[in-house]
Amino acid sequence: MGTERKTLSMATVSLPICFLLVTILSPLVFQSFAFDPENPTDRRILVILDDSSLKSSHSIFFQSLQSRGYNLEFKLADDRKISLQRYGHYLYDGVILFSPSADSIGDGSLKLDDILDFVDSGHDLILAANVNASNFIRNVASECGADFVEDTEAVVIDHTSFSVSEIDGDHSLIASDNFIKSAAILGKEKIQAPVLFRGIAHSVNAGSSLVLKALSASPAAYSANPNSMLSKPPALIGTSISLVSVLQARNNARVLISGSLDMFSDRFLRSSVQKIGTSLKYEKSGNEQYLMELSKWIFHERGHLKAINVKHHKFGESNEPSIYRINDELEYSVEIYEWSGTNWEPYVADDVQVEFYMMSPYVLKTLSNDKRGLYHTSFRVPDVYGVFQFKIEYQRLGYTSLSISKQIPVRPFKHDEYERFIPVAFPYYGASFSTMTAFFIFSVLYLYHK
Repeated sequence: MGTERKTLSMATVSLPICFLLVTILSPLVFQSFAFDPENPTDRRILVILDDSSLKSSHSIFFQSLQSRGYNLEFKLADDRKISLQRYGHYLYDGVILFSPSADSIGDGSLKLDDILDFVDSGHDLILAANVNASNFIRNVASECGADFVEDTEAVVIDHTSFSVSEIDGDHSLIASDNFIKSAAILGKEKIQAPVLFRGIAHSVNAGSSLVLKALSASPAAYSANPNSMLSKPPALIGTSISLVSVLQARNNARVLISGSLDMFSDRFLRSSVQKIGTSLKYEKSGNEQYLMELSKWIFHERGHLKAINVKHHKFGESNEPSIYRINDELEYSVEIYEWSGTNWEPYVADDVQVEFYMMSPYVLKTLSNDKRGLYHTSFRVPDVYGVFQFKIEYQRLGYTSLSISKQIPVRPFKHDEYERFIPVAFPYYGASFSTMTAFFIFSVLYLYHK
């Protein structure tokens, strides 16, 4: 009996200690899976599927991610244990939503706001829809800047750019090569074969610089129900139809929105393709190369910039001052690197600018670079005193935006720092002394002249 009481008392004491250890260590464990700015590729991805069969039917796409170092965790859309965060820390760095027909995720445990908060916190998202797209999927896409057509039976149809391939189908099987022109997004190697697409159309806001069409339809395409006659003009036609869109948010989170789940499938990736009206036949579609390159950009293997070693000092000196004086000559420098998927490489561009800013830019200079990542310039502090900022706001298509600011006060000359005699004022000095001399002579002559 005494042994039992002793064991019970030890267990009672150890429970709070265990709970305290879990509370302290859990955030550290989950934080280890978080996005690492020094190694953006080492990431954990949650894959949400409509059906477990998608894991095998889309295996090439998933295996390509795993071969590049991603840890994929597969869950069905109706799994009630789905959660993106625990103890205030996100468990995943990216989400792949391959569940177009799901009205809810985890029977409501994962809400629309949870997905949006995930993106707002800087994480990435891949969303694929099809003709069975639910309101939940449509709302997620809409909040990310892509609006799917309202007609739930409409698909993209093209009578001039449909594909002759191993896949049976009508003119809704499209072969498109209208890629976004950006080496940062799709890589430097040209995608030779067209991409096979079968799905629904969506539109993006043409006035937004955040959402871009990564794959567009041809001018002859339109969105309609293939099983019924057209009774009114299609809602979307021509190049206004976006097949695949990408979003880079202001916090550098990246989102891919596709109107086709089939385009990720092994069948589409392995199929041969020939656009109607052309003699060129490709043994393999461009889907695999296109999706691999696009996924590299989505998950920050390419186009991810960082700036380090921001420095400024007076010309000829090396130490950074706490204050500048008007008309001082100064030098400014910063190092910018791009993540290549395995390491950081120097970023080379000729459009990086720095502003010397107070309410508005007083100085705007384009930075020179040494091809090794170092950007630098020199200029004179304007003849205005106040609190200024060195400011870089760099935004370029396909690259993460850089926002760098460093505050520095500028003072006027002190009373003992002015020159005693200013050369340009010699005429005024001469006028003053000549006036005094003339007055003296006039006084003498006036007083003593009889």
